[in-house]
Amino acid sequence: MLNRFSNRTYLLIATAMIAVFAGILFLMGQVPICKCGYIKLWHGITYSSENSQHLTDWYTFSHIIHGFVFYWISRIIGKKFGWPVALSFLLALFAEISWEIFENTDFIINRYREVTISLDYYGDSVINSVFDVLSMIWGFWLARKLPVWVTILLIIIMELYVGFMIRDNLTLNIVMLVWPLEAIKNWQTGG
Repeated sequence: MLNRFSNRTYLLIATAMIAVFAGILFLMGQVPICKCGYIKLWHGITYSSENSQHLTDWYTFSHIIHGFVFYWISRIIGKKFGWPVALSFLLALFAEISWEIFENTDFIINRYREVTISLDYYGDSVINSVFDVLSMIWGFWLARKLPVWVTILLIIIMELYVGFMIRDNLTLNIVMLVWPLEAIKNWQTGG
């Protein structure tokens, strides 16, 4: 039955999911755009109130990596159950949207403030979260098109580059949320 849906139907479902997701964030109290009143394509200053408020930032790379990982996981499961790639994509989209909603709860926002270098973090703007999801979609698409070794190499390059540039990346972010280490926090703050 799942194979009878057209790609257009899956695309409409995905679009509806993103629209509902944006509405949920807005109802949760997240600002639609940066409180500064304008939208930038890139905001590269992590220690500022505008971080995670514009279209892209250093953490966009993490969401591309989410797309790689979600592609691999969803395809492993999807192949086992005979799911089309489009259904695997919707599951990946659901996972990313779920994380973005959870990331913007008081629980995670306060956790970031307590144990990471994100002292001024008050959640993502709606537009930033939507672009985070779109970045995951791009990563999913790249993982589908590129050989596995290329996506693994891209993950290593992105993690090292972002870690070098801002002393944070997806790996460090996960470690600091789950098992905060004072040594990492000191290094991230330049101590």
